[in-house]
Amino acid sequence: MSAVGVFGGTFDPVHYGHLRSALEVSERFELEDFRLLPAGTPPHRPPTVADAGHRLAMLELGASAYPGFRVDEREIRREGYSYMVDTLAEIRREEGEIPLLLVIGQDAANALDGWHQWRRLFELAHLVVMRRPDSTVSYPATVLEAMKGRYAEQPLQLMETSAGLVHHLEITQLDISSTAIRQMLLAGRSPAFLMPKSVIDYIRRHGLYQG
Repeated sequence: MSAVGVFGGTFDPVHYGHLRSALEVSERFELEDFRLLPAGTPPHRPPTVADAGHRLAMLELGASAYPGFRVDEREIRREGYSYMVDTLAEIRREEGEIPLLLVIGQDAANALDGWHQWRRLFELAHLVVMRRPDSTVSYPATVLEAMKGRYAEQPLQLMETSAGLVHHLEITQLDISSTAIRQMLLAGRSPAFLMPKSVIDYIRRHGLYQG
């Protein structure tokens, strides 16, 4: 059965930490449709540094070299706050009852109870939680209760139903962050080997993150 992976974020800017994680999830689940979803106006984060148009352009450059990756613009195009539950509901209406995999990091999973209508996420998608070697697992009691009975040990289990399961996936530790890259650029240092050269060229061409 085909499936759709959904990996959201501000991507401010995109880097190899994002792209490597996406690739590992995509390969593990043999996904031919893996969507990188730049957030429009996220309600639980401060405003982005680069505007939506620049973040979208950088993400398209970063994703262009990877077959099966596509950039989904719907949250940027949507007015108002970007809620993942609304995005998944839209994708579900478009794609029918195929498996949807919402891919998030362990830190985001630890704070899942702060998401808008977070319990509905399990009705709309499976949850794939990416864990790095240094990840801290600290689910609140409400999230632990909601996840009870949903754990899937094998990726194949997520392919057998449309939504509702949780799978923890160990991924490669790459200590790269958008915040550190922005600070590096502000200080006049090069982010080479942390992100695609095409994205670095775009940043320099448009004078982004220069203060």
